[in-house]
Amino acid sequence: MSRNRRRETFTGRAHAVGPRAGDPDRRALSREPGPGAPRCYDCFTEEMLRRIAGVARGRSLAAACAWWSASAPALAAAEQPEFVEFRSDDRQDTPLTGYLYRPAGPGPFPAVIALHGCSGLFSTEPPKRLSARHDDWAERLVRQGYVVFFPDSFGSRGVSNVCKTRPRPVSVGRRARDVQGAIAWLARQPFVDRERLALLGWSHGATSVLQLADRRRPAGAEVRTAVAFYPGCQRFLADRSWRPQIPLTILIGAADDWTPAEPCRRLAQRFPGMIDLVEYPGAFHGFDAPGQPLRLHTGLAFTASGTGKAHTGTEPQARRDAIREVKLQLDHAFARD
Repeated sequence: MSRNRRRETFTGRAHAVGPRAGDPDRRALSREPGPGAPRCYDCFTEEMLRRIAGVARGRSLAAACAWWSASAPALAAAEQPEFVEFRSDDRQDTPLTGYLYRPAGPGPFPAVIALHGCSGLFSTEPPKRLSARHDDWAERLVRQGYVVFFPDSFGSRGVSNVCKTRPRPVSVGRRARDVQGAIAWLARQPFVDRERLALLGWSHGATSVLQLADRRRPAGAEVRTAVAFYPGCQRFLADRSWRPQIPLTILIGAADDWTPAEPCRRLAQRFPGMIDLVEYPGAFHGFDAPGQPLRLHTGLAFTASGTGKAHTGTEPQARRDAIREVKLQLDHAFARD
């Protein structure tokens, strides 16, 4: 596998498969069925239809309904996460909560521990539910046969958002200990293959993944790989004692002005056998979120410029490539075809 790759997200030159016309996340579907539409239309909400279209790209509504019928058990599991209580591996043995998505069937399944960013696990709009990014990734990963576990490091401590808070009330070190507790909890579950675990994180959660990457993990479980979306790499670059103990993939936008790419480039160069950096020209922070327009945030606690200003937003082709990249990394780590 090549290291320190730079994706040409606008030309497709680095891809075996060129860019597709139209982003499925933005594809519009009519609210009214056409003549002869299958009756399953009546039982779908528009959002459910949008998800079906995203999976069954280019298919008719009838084909999408057929796909839904075959895949409903796994997707139903993804739609209805289980509320879980577990304990952090910190000195206080802090009680935490989390949300578990699992495929249908007894397993055991490989599992992905997914870590939210500084804005927390949930959508800011009522009713309370996981954010679109987390829900989207959970659905994809469950469909691929993975258990997905989202530890809630913020809500469990009465915190909702730390993006504009300095110092942050929940540090990446504390979150790394939360993940160790999550690993121990998953390893005890009969539906989890404890020898096939992976870490996935975004922003503050991705930085927490790097924090954990050189730490001891609970006995009786094996974390085989980690994927970090746009982490803050500077602290690890400055710490000459930091060394990843598991294969690590960093996915970041070259235009990221919140957590800049340059420290991650240099970190990957320091560990060419352990860190695989994939960089997307023109992509900002949060490029993998579904259907998020580019926007400027102000008042942030930490940004590349020090001004508290940074951009976030979807970059459709970078998003598509990152979805493929995560699947490839997990398949490789778990020796799946």
